[in-house]
Amino acid sequence: MKKILIVDDVDMLREMTGYMLEEKYDTIPAGSAAEAIEVYRKEQPDMVLSDFRMPGMTGFELQIALQNEFHKKIPFMFMTADETDEVESRGFDNGAMDLIHKPFEPKVLLRRVANILKTVGEIQDLKKTSTTDKLTGLFNKGSSEEELKKLCEKSHGSLMMIDLDSFKLVNDIYGHAMGDKILIAFADILRATMRSTDLIGRMGGDEFVAFCHGVHEESSIAAKTQFINEKITEAAKKLMGEDMNIPLGASIGCVLVPQSGTNFTELYKKADKALYIVKQNGKHGYNIFNEDSPEENVETVVTLAQIEMILSERNKEPGAYILPFESFRNIYRFLKRTRAGYGKTICIVLFALKRTGEDKNFTLKHAGEKFIECLHDTLRRGDVISQNGSNQFLVLLTNTDGHYDVTRAIDRIIENWSELPESKSFYFNNEWAVLDT
Repeated sequence: MKKILIVDDVDMLREMTGYMLEEKYDTIPAGSAAEAIEVYRKEQPDMVLSDFRMPGMTGFELQIALQNEFHKKIPFMFMTADETDEVESRGFDNGAMDLIHKPFEPKVLLRRVANILKTVGEIQDLKKTSTTDKLTGLFNKGSSEEELKKLCEKSHGSLMMIDLDSFKLVNDIYGHAMGDKILIAFADILRATMRSTDLIGRMGGDEFVAFCHGVHEESSIAAKTQFINEKITEAAKKLMGEDMNIPLGASIGCVLVPQSGTNFTELYKKADKALYIVKQNGKHGYNIFNEDSPEENVETVVTLAQIEMILSERNKEPGAYILPFESFRNIYRFLKRTRAGYGKTICIVLFALKRTGEDKNFTLKHAGEKFIECLHDTLRRGDVISQNGSNQFLVLLTNTDGHYDVTRAIDRIIENWSELPESKSFYFNNEWAVLDT
């Protein structure tokens, strides 16, 4: 039920007005403007219905005092027995939403109060739509920046940039509808982490921001980070299944206010620097901006299972492992170092595509793409493939008994390649060697 503060220094008129409204509204009486201010602080009513002329402080002065104290437009309707134009113009000039002349009929009063509350509701809905992120219900980017500018200038606390790690994989693997569900769940987790007096906003995509009033202790920031990371994993498994292996989590860059300044733009840059350090140190953690030693405060909160999830292959498809040449070289060097204790023979094979001269329906680029697909589909998961230039392909056969296994693998590749139309335009030759130390 909506609350209406009724202010009138005449007891009988105040009681009669309350009686007219009490069936539809929760009415709160005040016998003076000074009393009304105290009541408003305590009750925060939805509107004020005030007599215009009162001893001590007029209704007009009451309206100004309340709006100055609470820094917002308060729905006001004045009651007056004065018929002069001055009363009406002063009320409306100051932002009153209506004025009713005494004596008034109950039906007229009810209708005009209802109209004010309806208008206020519509304005609030429009304001909410313009300031709120439609998906999560948090502040949107524009309203977040506007509010944070004010908070950073006058408040003490922590400004946090919060990134949802590995979110792109959700969209890529499970689709954008699931991505939306994860963002909604993450917003709910942020609400549960922060207090109702804190500000939380979505800056776009998987980027969020928060201002936590009065929070300066590292222990509090660490606890919030750990809670967020634990809860997003739980939520993701509920939505995508227990076998979900996307390393979702939160990276948080934090800056203390006003210790590091009061200008939002500069503070945001500092929080971004702190966030970058977290990203460079494994994600799923927090860092508090420190001008003197920016990399000393990184705190990670991931478990071994989460680290394994980050390191692991996302899509466990059958077939050989395709890598860029630089990554292939790193594996080659590692296997060269460890080959002596590996137990099995490791072989490296070089394939080179060559044009037959009989059929020129396919380009070398196209044939190369098909050939690497053929290698991937033919070889085992433990084997590694890379392309060197436009027509050369390298393969590491990591678990062989030597000559027999290598020739058998090459024979399978020849057989599978011959079934493709590209084989009429291109054939390949090969050479191989055993990896030695």
